[in-house]
Amino acid sequence: MATSRRSLHALLGGGAVADVLLWRRRNVSAAAVAGATAVWFLFERAGYSLPSVMSNALLLLVAILFFWAKSASLLNRPLPPLPKLEVSDVVVEKAADKALVWINRVLAVGHDIAIKRDRNVFIKVILVLWVVSYVGMLFNFLTLIYIGVMFSLLVPPLYENYQDHVDEKIGMAHSVLSRHLDTIISKTGQSTKQKKTE
Repeated sequence: MATSRRSLHALLGGGAVADVLLWRRRNVSAAAVAGATAVWFLFERAGYSLPSVMSNALLLLVAILFFWAKSASLLNRPLPPLPKLEVSDVVVEKAADKALVWINRVLAVGHDIAIKRDRNVFIKVILVLWVVSYVGMLFNFLTLIYIGVMFSLLVPPLYENYQDHVDEKIGMAHSVLSRHLDTIISKTGQSTKQKKTE
């Protein structure tokens, strides 16, 4: 079991983020859950909008920094300790490389559907898009983000504790879904062949 825990930790990045997701830093993980819940409550239930909260927070920050700098010059105190605020070329290049990989994957799927006429990929894409559309009708965007954050903070530790049982059930579900998908694909293949012979 220790090897599977190490592999799950490595799969999640192996650093501080993996520690937070697996609740090895309980205070930080609990703070993340509380913070996500507070943000969701602020925007979803209290009726605030993101632009108004962001502009008010930035207004407060700019006012504090301005008065701090003014009082520091009058009282001969040090200026506010601000880091150098700029994005490095390395960060932009890494983000562009990751975005390029994802964009190429999406384009490869589109190529498989449009050019190769791969029915398996076509049906999988349709099913995934239908599920996303259906879930999107049930919740608004902010609630979906909140649910995603909660899942990312609560599912990995549960999976780590019950990995053998979860893998067994997921394997069974995968075999059943694969059987149904193969049946659908074979039936659609037969109906198109029958139409061509007619």
